[in-house]
Amino acid sequence: MSVSKIRVDAVIFDWGGTLTPWHDIDLEAQWYAYAENWDPVNARSLAKRLCAAELDRWRVQRESAGAKSTGALDQIFLDEGIDIFSARHLNALASYLDFWAPHTYADEQALQTLQDLRARGIKTGVLSNTLWPAEHHQEVFDRDGLSSLIDACVYSSELPVAKPHADAFSSIAQLLGVSPHTCVFVGDRLWDDVHGAQSIGMRGVWIPHSQLPTAQLPAFEVVPDAVAEQLLDVVRIVDEWNSFTHSEST
Repeated sequence: MSVSKIRVDAVIFDWGGTLTPWHDIDLEAQWYAYAENWDPVNARSLAKRLCAAELDRWRVQRESAGAKSTGALDQIFLDEGIDIFSARHLNALASYLDFWAPHTYADEQALQTLQDLRARGIKTGVLSNTLWPAEHHQEVFDRDGLSSLIDACVYSSELPVAKPHADAFSSIAQLLGVSPHTCVFVGDRLWDDVHGAQSIGMRGVWIPHSQLPTAQLPAFEVVPDAVAEQLLDVVRIVDEWNSFTHSEST
């Protein structure tokens, strides 16, 4: 039986660029927000070092095709010799998160999309390549009223691998208690999201609005199973697939 004829039991979403819209971020500016609180005198040089460390982690993750994760945000600070348990660090970290806050709000259709999937008895999850620990993301979902509508979350910051590695996708399917073949993955990246999902038998739905750097684009053609121009299209796509499944069985 082809994958398109298998009922969808779960929809898994990427976070940045998917559940929350794409934003162009000045990465050095985000680190300066931290550095000017940690070390005002040497803030500029510290921000440059922290930014370089982050970019290097993303490079390794990308060049290894997800076989190596970026690791956790705390490790960047630890590598710089920063005491992550100090009040000074926590105050600086709050400034870093304040910098990010305007860029983390959920897509205006995220709540309705998750509610509609829940009403259909479909499980929902999140799988994100991220440096942030789970609690930072949980705070964002709590703020936007999404937490009760998400059944499971997996973050690469807490895994040895990252998307597009198959183990990242397997981990969220296992947490949801479903087979990968009954899952749909929704993301803005053809390589990390669509190709990665398809490599273990998930269907991949592409949201084509993020302005990704050339280095982050796939080197070969990736054909999504469907394209969603907006988040609510995901509900329509799933309905069509499940209606087809129903008609085949009757």
